[in-house]
Amino acid sequence: MTLRNTTEFFAPVSGFDLPRFAGIPTFMRLPHVPFDHARFAEVEIGLIGAPWDGGTTNRPGPRHGPRQLRDLSTMIRAMNGTTWVAPFELANCADLGDVAPNPADLMDSLARMEAFYDRVVAAGVLPLTGGGDHLCSLPILRAVAKQRPVGMIQFDSHTDLNDIYFGTSKYNHGTPFRRAVEEGLIDPKRYCLIGIRGTAYGREDWDFAAANGIRIIPIAEFHARGPEDVMAEAREIVGQGDTYITYDIDFVDPTFAPGTGTPEVGGPNSWQALQVARLLKGVNIVGADLVEVSPPFDASGGTAWLGISIMFEMLCVMAERVAALRG
Repeated sequence: MTLRNTTEFFAPVSGFDLPRFAGIPTFMRLPHVPFDHARFAEVEIGLIGAPWDGGTTNRPGPRHGPRQLRDLSTMIRAMNGTTWVAPFELANCADLGDVAPNPADLMDSLARMEAFYDRVVAAGVLPLTGGGDHLCSLPILRAVAKQRPVGMIQFDSHTDLNDIYFGTSKYNHGTPFRRAVEEGLIDPKRYCLIGIRGTAYGREDWDFAAANGIRIIPIAEFHARGPEDVMAEAREIVGQGDTYITYDIDFVDPTFAPGTGTPEVGGPNSWQALQVARLLKGVNIVGADLVEVSPPFDASGGTAWLGISIMFEMLCVMAERVAALRG
């Protein structure tokens, strides 16, 4: 792998140089590099905020997630203390800023997000997004999978494979991946959902998954088999093809992540939440997101701290892949 010098422009600000409570908070204290920045062409992994929850059907708040994630991310240091991966030495990482949604128009927001990510993908930048509700993943997939369908690993307590809410709503945080499969963005044979649990409206989403070859690993199976075995299967399902990762914070038990709109009990603990992200190593990740952090339900920031820690684990895996491809 080709290492980079951490004194370069893309190195994050160290807590030894500027106290963590000082300065303007960017994702992981990285430089802010918008599209018109002179160094944008050098970015390899772009951290992006998607402050929008227009797809929420019950408890709103994830629109405030990216800001809280950025604030808590000042606690992230330069090296992973478990894997010893130093992602900022392996890849040029930067905070690309926020997508600017239209909070009064759902369809316009979807179009704005897709256009934003079209520019990111066209520049060869791998997007790592902090949401936002789970509908945010659909316009990202429309950009990332524009040329071919991708595989996907989804960490979640809900399938988000429903069809219609309230008789007319086809676009909300319970339907994005039904739409993505219908639009040919996801290869359903290379699609694995992990952690599904809770009460249900019915079996429509599970029936859709079965009819299309989508693999669902419910939480009881996850706990019975353990993270290593489950993630080995997930990696086998997606193979070496281009793969998107989507991580809903409600995958984690609400004891550890209460700040989310639709919590479900019986989930993984915080250690397992990090472990499954680390076990993405070897997957050809072309983009990833962490969604549904809702600060109004956890003003203390504990959920956001777990969320940004998960994003850091995914960043480590993505940076290793970037460095390996660079040679």
